Amino acid sequence: MKLAVVTPRYGVEIPGGAETAARLLATRLATRPDFTVEALTTCALDTTTWADHYPPGATEVDGVRVHRFPVTGRRSADFNAATDLVVRRGRRVTAAEQRAWIDKQGPIAPALIEAIAHTDADVIAFHPFLYHPTVAGLPRVAARAVLHPAAHDEPMLRLPLYREVFDDAAGLAYWSEPERRLVEHRFAIASKPAVVVGLGVDAGAGVGAHARAALGLDDRPYLLCLGRVDDGKGARLLAECFARYKHRRGGDLRLVFAGPVANEPPTHPDIITVGAVDEAVKWGLLRDAFALVSPSAFESFSIVLMEAWCVGTPVLVNRRCDVTLDHVRRSGGGLAFGDYAELEVALDRLAAQPRLRTALGRSGQSFVDGHYRWSDVIGRYAAFLQSVSARAAAARAS
Repeated sequence: MKLAVVTPRYGVEIPGGAETAARLLATRLATRPDFTVEALTTCALDTTTWADHYPPGATEVDGVRVHRFPVTGRRSADFNAATDLVVRRGRRVTAAEQRAWIDKQGPIAPALIEAIAHTDADVIAFHPFLYHPTVAGLPRVAARAVLHPAAHDEPMLRLPLYREVFDDAAGLAYWSEPERRLVEHRFAIASKPAVVVGLGVDAGAGVGAHARAALGLDDRPYLLCLGRVDDGKGARLLAECFARYKHRRGGDLRLVFAGPVANEPPTHPDIITVGAVDEAVKWGLLRDAFALVSPSAFESFSIVLMEAWCVGTPVLVNRRCDVTLDHVRRSGGGLAFGDYAELEVALDRLAAQPRLRTALGRSGQSFVDGHYRWSDVIGRYAAFLQSVSARAAAARAS
């Protein structure tokens, strides 16, 4: 069967997020002899502007044929003001205000919407719910559409215009059970075909000592925060809590931020920001970390948790994030904190009990082995897509 994947942007240069999840699924699915996979996307790379970056046309990325279309409607200068307006108005927001907000958010690519409407794919998978390609494109192919919402509890999910998008989808694919519960609570779609697909993980090559040498780190222990360094993902919160911990507890522990930097963390002698790292350094850092910290309160899956557990590293997660808290509770692979006091207690426990760190890491590793190896993830995802395709074909024949 043929699958078309629709995302606002597509490429190996994109760090994390729904688009990376889409690419990982597409790449793995394309290796199966019973699937052909293409991607329909824009020429954009930067979400803050949606400016064209890639040339328009077709190319191949890791076995997936990628069709890129130029952006005619970029992120408007007054987008933040428009967002404040629709959030303040709540249920009183008008259809016109919502459509204006979608247009200001971008990316608008009319040729992409036409390509979606005319694709011969058996199933079209849309990632995520938020942007114009999904809002405008999914209704054009509703009977064959699978929506990957990548949703968390945010004000935008409450906008009435998204009700039609979720209602139109022929099937829903979620990254986690908490995401499924959230979406089904928000929209009357519990009767629709759905699957919790998750993402797979296989450990990459990388040695801790080599990663330390590449980044100029000595042999002191470090907490690792891996991914985009962004205040909206809890980076500043974590840095401030860690600085307070060092003031109260002292010791050798350091905090390392590794990932593209959107917001520089506060300056502190034991907080190190190394920027984006390659795969070998990433896996080396994960293997050698005292623990991985996920401070974000808004995640729809969090692949970095699975990567840490894959190599037996325990994790600390923000208690306010339903998804990562659910992963920790189900796996027994880490601890949670909701404020500074809980973070201090968690760090003290891990420092005083090396056996606890080892046990948490092993529990997380068993959890990944049982649920999130790529062979299992792609198997259940392929079966779900085939079932959606079969229903669409039966509907056309009737």
